[in-house]
Parts: sequence; C-alpha cells; structure tokens
Amino acid sequence: MTVHEITPREAQQRQRFGAVLIDVRDDHERETGMAAGARGIPLQALELDPPHYLPDRDGEVLLICQGGARSKLAAEALLQSGYKHVLSVAGGTSRWLADGLPLDAPASGAIDDDDIDRDFVERYSRHMLLPEIGLQGQRRLEKAHVLLIGAGGLGSPVGFYLAAAGIGHLRIADDDVVDRSNLQRQILHEDAGIGSPKVASAKARLLALNPRIEVEAVAERVTSENVERLLDGVDVVIDGADNFPVRYLLNDACVKLGKPLVYGAVHRFEGQVSVFDAGRERGTAPCYRCLFPEPPPPEAAPNCAEAGVLGVLPGVIGMLQATEAIKLILQLGEPLRGRLLHFDALSMRFRETRLSADPDCPVCAAGVPFPGYIDYVRFCSGSA
Repeated sequence: MTVHEITPREAQQRQRFGAVLIDVRDDHERETGMAAGARGIPLQALELDPPHYLPDRDGEVLLICQGGARSKLAAEALLQSGYKHVLSVAGGTSRWLADGLPLDAPASGAIDDDDIDRDFVERYSRHMLLPEIGLQGQRRLEKAHVLLIGAGGLGSPVGFYLAAAGIGHLRIADDDVVDRSNLQRQILHEDAGIGSPKVASAKARLLALNPRIEVEAVAERVTSENVERLLDGVDVVIDGADNFPVRYLLNDACVKLGKPLVYGAVHRFEGQVSVFDAGRERGTAPCYRCLFPEPPPPEAAPNCAEAGVLGVLPGVIGMLQATEAIKLILQLGEPLRGRLLHFDALSMRFRETRLSADPDCPVCAAGVPFPGYIDYVRFCSGSA
C-alpha cells in the first residue's frame, strides 16, 4: 500500500481546510514543541486503537514524526484500517523547523511559548530524543557548572564534548601557553595560536563550536590559595592535570567541599579514568589518596615531555572523562565511583580494578576532620 508524502508547507495549507495533523512521536520527544496545530498521539497508541483517536475514517489525516519514517508507518497502519485520506509529512518536524514554520508548546505545559528556541531544539535534538535525557535533562546540562583543570591533552576532548553537550558554564584553569609540541594531541589549539595562553585558545575554539555556552578562562596555576575559589559554585571537577601535586590538591579540596572529581591520566600508551566522590560519600566512596596514599617517586612517573605519549590516547581518556561528567550531572547510569578503568592502547583492551574507601585515609575517612592543605610539591618530591 503506497503512502503519499507532502511537504510541511503543504501540510500547513491542508490544515487550514480541515485536515487533522497528528504528531506520532513519543511524549518526551514532543517536550520541545510540535508543529503548530498538531495533536500528539504516540505511534504505538495510534496503531493500537485508531478509531479512539480518529473516529472519522473519511476525514483527511496528516501524520508527522521527527524525520518522516515513523509517520509513514503510521500512515500504512491507518490505510490498512480503512482510513481513506492519509498523508505523511516528508522530513517530519526537522524539516518543519528548517522551513521556518511555527511550533506550539506541548499540551503538558513542559515549556512556555517564549522558551521555544530553534537553536536549542536543533542543536540538542539528538540528546532530547533519548528518553533518559529529554528536555529536562538538557536543561539540567544547560544550568550546570563544570571546572576543567588543564587545557591540554585531556582537557581538549573534555572541553569539546562538554561544550557540544551544552554544559552551560565551563571554567577552565591553566597557566600554560601553546607550544608546537602540544599540537600532536592537544586538539583545542592551532598552529596559529602558538605562544598564546591555552585558556584563551580553548575559549575561542569552544565558543566557535557552541556560542550558547559560557567559557570562563582562568590563566592561573592551581594552588592551595586559589583552589577553593576555582571550585566555588561548580557541580563537577575534571582533573586534566599532568602532575601529582595538582592531583592531590584537587582531591583534598573536592573531599573538603563535597565535589565529585573525575580523574584521568595518561602515560605513553596507557590511561586511567575514575570518579572520586568521597566528599559526598564519606567512608563509602574512595578518594584519590585511597588509591595512591603516597605519590610514586618522580623517576617512576615521568610526564609526557619526558616519556612521550601516543597522540590519540588523551582523546580516548578525555572522552571517557566527559562521559562521566555528563552522567554525574544527569544522575544517569553507573558512574566509575569505586572503580578504576584502565586502557591499554597497544592491546586495545580495557580492564577494571575495584577500589575501596580506606578507613584510615587521612583526608576522606568518616569522621576525620579536614587536615588542611599541605605543601603538595614537597610531598610529591618525596621530601615531606
């Protein structure tokens, strides 16, 4: 049975002469609005009992979905049920929007007319098609504040994906400048930006990707004096640092202030990712010190400049960090809390290590008062 299609503008014209327009998308998909004048009836419900929704089999029925596929299925079902005048809107709601045609707020009142933003709907449509995210989840991402420490190898993919996802406010702290040797892995930066502050380069690239977000560039090295200011008001902290003193400092501050910390590290061909959330789950979730009570000797943990690193490796690890940050904000899925994920690029294998909270941890053990910040450089040099 052949289903005939019409354009959104033709559908709008037919509505004026009495045709009924039905949006067959699921309820969560219609939260961002429907084609003006449409009725929302999910495909499954319409197929199950067409006469309940459309008692007049002789009237003209127009069907619309997101892209045009489900509306054709609905049209086939109606034609087989004896409806005589059924048409599918080619390109669906996506084309309706692209053609500049008006939207109506959903009957549920989830959003106001003034809140319907074409850029928002189009930019985040693939997120909002997911029932686990939807409009409300995307709004939550839009209101989120994330602190990213480091605009280098890990910070580059993290920054790109968080900006693309619609994180409303991204604070990036890094006191370094772009060097030519960075460009092999630090994809936030360009050759033309060599010598410029990394945070400035990062801000320009991220706003070019998504001008809806706010990027706060902080050209400072993280220290005990400014760490709490940097963490002020943020929902999630992402560790994109490349040295142990900053990692221990971030851990201690996050425990003290109750902030979840998304940890990532790379070395040559291997990387690690975890979520340390001991500040909010004292005595249950481990912190970074539970994993590494003492830093390794400097000669056992050289940085990228000394040991080298596979250029794509930070991309893999940073992408996983961004995923964990989004999950934490949306309270979605199972975070890497109490788990350390290892990645070996040479064997292309992941493995997982279970982590437990150390009951004797000097920072995160239940009932232990915060001991205060220390000289982290001295501590990590082995002279503390």
